Amino acid sequence: MSNDYTIVNNLKVSKNLLSFINDELLKDLDISSEKFWLGFDKAVHELAPKNKELIEIREELQKKIDNWHLKNKSKDFNIQEYKKFLKDIGYLKEEGADFKIETRDVDDEIALIAGPQLVVPIMNARYTLNAANARWVSLYDSLYGTNIIQSEEGGSERYDPNRGQEVIKYVREFFDKYIPIEGTSWKNIAQLKIHNKDLIIYKDDYEYKLKDRDKFIGHRGDSNKPSAIVLKNNNLHFEIIINPRAFSAAHDIAGISDVIAESAISTICDNEDSVAAVDADDKIICYKNWLGLMKGDLKIQFEKNGKNLERKLNPDRSYISREGKGLKLHGRSLLLIRNVGHLMTNSSIILKDGKEIPEGIMDAFITTAAALHDLKRKKNSRKGSIYIVKPKMHGPDETAFTNLIFSKVEELFKLEKNTCKIGIMDEERRTSSNLKECIRTLKNRVFFINTGFLDRTGDEMHTSMEAGPMIKKGDMKSSKWILAYENNNVDIGLRCGFSGKAQIGKGMWAMPDKMKEMIDEKINHLKAGANCAWVPSPTAASLHALHYHQIDIFSEQQKILGRNRAKLDDLLTIPIADRPNWSVAEINSEISNSAQTLLGYVVRWIDQGVGCSKVPDINNIGLMEDRATLRISSQHIANWIHHGITTKIQVLEIMKDMAKIVDKQNKSDKKYKNMSDDYENSLAFKTACDLIFEGKNQPSGYTEPLLHLNRLKKKLIRIRIQI
Repeated sequence: MSNDYTIVNNLKVSKNLLSFINDELLKDLDISSEKFWLGFDKAVHELAPKNKELIEIREELQKKIDNWHLKNKSKDFNIQEYKKFLKDIGYLKEEGADFKIETRDVDDEIALIAGPQLVVPIMNARYTLNAANARWVSLYDSLYGTNIIQSEEGGSERYDPNRGQEVIKYVREFFDKYIPIEGTSWKNIAQLKIHNKDLIIYKDDYEYKLKDRDKFIGHRGDSNKPSAIVLKNNNLHFEIIINPRAFSAAHDIAGISDVIAESAISTICDNEDSVAAVDADDKIICYKNWLGLMKGDLKIQFEKNGKNLERKLNPDRSYISREGKGLKLHGRSLLLIRNVGHLMTNSSIILKDGKEIPEGIMDAFITTAAALHDLKRKKNSRKGSIYIVKPKMHGPDETAFTNLIFSKVEELFKLEKNTCKIGIMDEERRTSSNLKECIRTLKNRVFFINTGFLDRTGDEMHTSMEAGPMIKKGDMKSSKWILAYENNNVDIGLRCGFSGKAQIGKGMWAMPDKMKEMIDEKINHLKAGANCAWVPSPTAASLHALHYHQIDIFSEQQKILGRNRAKLDDLLTIPIADRPNWSVAEINSEISNSAQTLLGYVVRWIDQGVGCSKVPDINNIGLMEDRATLRISSQHIANWIHHGITTKIQVLEIMKDMAKIVDKQNKSDKKYKNMSDDYENSLAFKTACDLIFEGKNQPSGYTEPLLHLNRLKKKLIRIRIQI
């Protein structure tokens, strides 16, 4: 933790951050440190007051909504009166005329290729590199190592040849459906050759060709004895690896040793919900990793199974096209950066009034500066764009402010207008209710809209905290408002011309060990109209990619475009329980479930600075947890306490019981410190309790203020101990 500052113009800048910006970030860029700091200083002091004003408006609106619910508590809820009230206070904006987005220079990975999207914490260089390289993933490995393939040896470290054969069978049957051979099956083929620009498949002494010959696009090696064959379907690729000497090809007549699937088409490098970055030192780690990605030189050395390994960015993949010319395919996922929202400030830089800098403004300038290195190389964005995902914006005024921020960024760096593209996280109630107008404010920059069920539910509960007790968390996914929310996002996006120009995304699959269930369920995201959806790992990306071979999403979007829009009345339906007559056992079970996952996440965040992790739930099923999952759990329990469904005393007892379970689940972690040994002095346990008991008063129900405060305390405690 560095509290050592240097005065730069009207700013006090952390010496460590100043050194990073001057010596690393700006190196080899066409802007001097003097010009950067002069322009940055001016822009920040213009933007910060507006940032503060927007946060104050959030608070004012929330107070008015709370008061309306309290005033109308004895009345039956009337949606028309409620809508009129929301319009009167400026929460709901008038919807303007139809329009189409005008975003230009968007990469194919965003506009034309439908596929999985990874989200990875930028603070972890190894995970980040894995994600960037997950553009191509072994389908054989992904199938063999997951529960999609059922066999007795599933958990064994020893290779199971029967399981291996099931993997081969699965892939061949998939190819038969979506890349069929005219007149035969992919099963038991004998050989693959290229002749007269065609892929020739040999089987039972006969020659066959693909039903759609254009799905063969290239190869590697000799045409009579290729080492790789490249196939294309729905704008996604498979690479068939032919290596008869490989162990995995021992039982394959054609010598096929693997099938590599084009998988993570794009990756969000997350600087927000999945990281625990609370001070200058933490932010520098995030910024350095992003800079390394943009310069192409990020590397990490590590030990695995007794071996020293190095990970770096993969090169592009080279082949011979069917015309006999050179063919290159992108070797890495298209990288996007998620900045923080408008709420938080950071002590890395102090403004002239003595206040901390709004962290989102700092992110905007620094992450863009890092991406300038790629604009020279064009190894990430071939079209010369920078992709910023912006979370937690509330309504059109805040999206317009984001547009202003990046206009200032482009002005400082002398970039062409709208070089910085913005992805809108549709995860706050005021944004969902005004989505069309939010998009309008960014119509020249927007490249992405994405629903975030967890954050959105957290805001739903906080906004309507005074309306009554909320339904159970598990019932939220089938409630009227959530169905309208998911459909509204797609409906508005399509009507604003997103299809073939921008991404319409859906949320995360949170159970990384349950891939069979993901295969069964996540195809529904495509059927709902999404041309990308989030996955938690490279393995999940390769498996979810199979869905995009099954459905032509752009044709699907045209069908959806013809349906009636989701109703605003449904979207604004508050998910309160009509008859909250749950038994004590039901109530305690619901609270225990939320408390356990909450504690499991918070203890890693506070004690170890881990912002995203696989946390075993109460049934020991590993769930990917980040601040969004924490927000929904804390707000739900806070709501039930507020409305007398349970009591603070009862919740505290459950929290103590769940802390014991979490401690037990983490007993193998040498860095872990038990909460149940000393509840009073466990900062992690206290933080988890505060998130609930003070949850009603947290801005928009966000968890960041309390998490950041207590993580900083933890870091100070460690420094004192070391001294």
